[in-house]
Amino acid sequence: MLKAVILIGGPLKGTRFRPLSLDIPKPLFPVAGLPVIQHHIEACKEVKDLKEILIIGFYPVTQLQEFVYDMQMKYNVTIKYLQEFTALGTAGGLYHFRDQIRSGFPNAFFVLNGDVCANFPLKELYEFHHERNLTSLVTIMSTETTHQQSLNFGCMVIDKATQEVTHYVEKPSSYVSTLINCGIYVFSLKIFNIMGETFNVKQEEFYKFGNGNMSKDTGYLQLEQDILTPLAGTGKMCALQTTNWWSQLKTASAAIYANRHYLELYKEKHPERLSTGKRAEQCTIILDVHIDSSATIHPTAVIGPNVSIGPGVHIGAGVRIRESIVLDAAVIEERSLVLHSIIGRNSTVGKWARVEGTPCDPDPNKPFAKMENPRLFNNDGRLNPSITILGCSVSVPSETILLNSIVLPNKQLSRSIKNEIIL
Repeated sequence: MLKAVILIGGPLKGTRFRPLSLDIPKPLFPVAGLPVIQHHIEACKEVKDLKEILIIGFYPVTQLQEFVYDMQMKYNVTIKYLQEFTALGTAGGLYHFRDQIRSGFPNAFFVLNGDVCANFPLKELYEFHHERNLTSLVTIMSTETTHQQSLNFGCMVIDKATQEVTHYVEKPSSYVSTLINCGIYVFSLKIFNIMGETFNVKQEEFYKFGNGNMSKDTGYLQLEQDILTPLAGTGKMCALQTTNWWSQLKTASAAIYANRHYLELYKEKHPERLSTGKRAEQCTIILDVHIDSSATIHPTAVIGPNVSIGPGVHIGAGVRIRESIVLDAAVIEERSLVLHSIIGRNSTVGKWARVEGTPCDPDPNKPFAKMENPRLFNNDGRLNPSITILGCSVSVPSETILLNSIVLPNKQLSRSIKNEIIL
């Protein structure tokens, strides 16, 4: 029997995802028509003998209980949400809920960070781990990135003969390796012995010397720094390198990028989720596009490529949308243009309006380049060009232009906007 754990953090995290995370928890933000962590759940469900999925975070239970119930009904697998009493870090939550994870004595358990999007090779990862089960406590999914980008991730050095991780550093200050940690793991149950030893050492330090950082709970443990770094070079940690698509979901721009790749994966795994435009009442569609069945779209509209349209959306005559996500109950009135943007729930784009952003895709000329997560402002204090985001219940008047801007929820715009944040 196997289990899986999805780590989702809490409302204090994901600040770079605002304003989209102001009205919906980031793990439930829809990408390619599904909440982000539903893609994780689907990948876990494909693994043979996986019987239980535990979601760990410190969001209030009320924000996730309906989602958890729906997922249990849909996939016929046991799913539980375990709420931390405070932020415990990526390993603190695992150790705090160790009894629930060990219950039933699974052979191993997956751990997936909730803010990654990928074509998850979980079967291969477990098979790789199972072959080394007698010696390895953890197997990390790794991928290659560029020399410069590697400094933003956990970097590892691997013995090519044995695939053992001989050195691991989280976000190093100087170059270590182009192999990075994807935030996807398989653990043996014996890992809790290591976590317990680390926890006890931290407790002793706290009561002996006092806590130097009172903002952190005494049970706070970071998986990367506190567990993985000391395990490197002991022969108990391996890594499986993958060439599958993988990306972090730190910013709204990353959501547009992930949307494109999940839509592409649908062609092989879930073609029924893609709209083809064959129905007489549908518009012109340029693949790949996902349109919820409850959306109403005028036949003269042109949608795609790489567009997701949520439930209850209304799109008027002559509308053009590409490389965008349109969320629930939004209204795009006739002759409007939406490019590289996210339109929030219940928002309205008036007639002949133009809503456009700037894509932040990886450099296609650099092999292994990953999605950038640039800061909101550059060194001059100016807004970095990025996609345009409308929060929920925003109204854009007719015949206006929104370019590279962010609008917080419940705003009624009265003019065209360029490179601004409307608070």
